[in-house]
Amino acid sequence: MEAFIVTENTHALPTREGPRANQEITAKQVRLIGPEGENFDVVSIKEALAKADEFGLDLIEIAPNSTPPVCKILDLGKYRYEIQKRKAEAKKNQRVVEIKEIKLSPNIESHDFEVKMKSAQRFIKEGNKVKFTLRFRGREMSYMDQGEDIMGQVVEDSALYAKVDQPPKLEGKQITLIISPK
Repeated sequence: MEAFIVTENTHALPTREGPRANQEITAKQVRLIGPEGENFDVVSIKEALAKADEFGLDLIEIAPNSTPPVCKILDLGKYRYEIQKRKAEAKKNQRVVEIKEIKLSPNIESHDFEVKMKSAQRFIKEGNKVKFTLRFRGREMSYMDQGEDIMGQVVEDSALYAKVDQPPKLEGKQITLIISPK
């Protein structure tokens, strides 16, 4: 025998995008600001709507959480466009920091080490963090001091253009180190 679960059919209200405007404003009194920034003090919502009609613009709720709510007389389309433009500008200026990984081994040759350090310097100049991983395989575990020396050399060589976020740390069979731009 199957069991049925009966749920109430509740209608979710559509979520609002942006500020309330004109008849959507529910407060009885509002602090009114004119289109040129002039302060009309606290007025009833009817007076505020009449004033907005007088200017041929919309009444927009700027600060709904204040007491009384602050409303401004503006063109709603223009206001929404400016908000959208500000969001796009903020998104454009946002920078995502990536962590680039460079793998080393305990018996790395000096030239190979220099090439890896040049790559790390390039990553740091691009604004990314760099994670150095030195992995020990098999019998290399007996040369832990050699690995620590290599990581010390990485810290020393990168000191001019980077700072250490996470110092060299042994995790199982590998030593990790994270550096970031100064």
